[in-house]
Amino acid sequence: MEAEITGTPNTANIKEKSLKMLLWIGLVSIGMMFAGLTSGYIVRRGTGTWLTFQIPFPFYISTAIIIISSITINMAMQAAKKGALAGISRGILFTWILGVAFGVCQFMGYKALVDQKIFLVGSNSNASGSYLYILSLLHLGHIIGGLVALTIAYIKALKKKYTVQNYTGIKLCATYWHFLDGLWVYLFIFMLLYR
Repeated sequence: MEAEITGTPNTANIKEKSLKMLLWIGLVSIGMMFAGLTSGYIVRRGTGTWLTFQIPFPFYISTAIIIISSITINMAMQAAKKGALAGISRGILFTWILGVAFGVCQFMGYKALVDQKIFLVGSNSNASGSYLYILSLLHLGHIIGGLVALTIAYIKALKKKYTVQNYTGIKLCATYWHFLDGLWVYLFIFMLLYR
């Protein structure tokens, strides 16, 4: 009679750990990129010819929106832990809607910047405005990636693919979304302090 092997991790656990590790490697890379850009911002600001301007009000609104979206993705996580399928899809959908609203507010902020004669590029541009555009546009690009992930998670939730034992997709979405939330709050405070 063969002895039964105990204590070996199952395939789902190995896959979840691998996916989490890959996500964290990506998040560290993104964090390093933004750390480099904000460091460059500080160095460039010290060289003079720096234009000080008001942060557009829509950026304040988008900050509130993304903070609220962290609450809604947490709602999806809590629902997944309880096996409440309707709560999962509802939390993901609210987060997705708030993510889109964040993007709309960002574009409203860009319009307000243009109205202040703050441009990304061109003869009338200044490094201070260009940095603001670059930082926020790069962040917005990552938000779009998050919206794609949320869309996939939402479809899986509607198809009842998540269970109390397996909701890795929601965990990964929540981790990524919380990271984007924290990153935007950091960038927003940074831009307020170093205008």
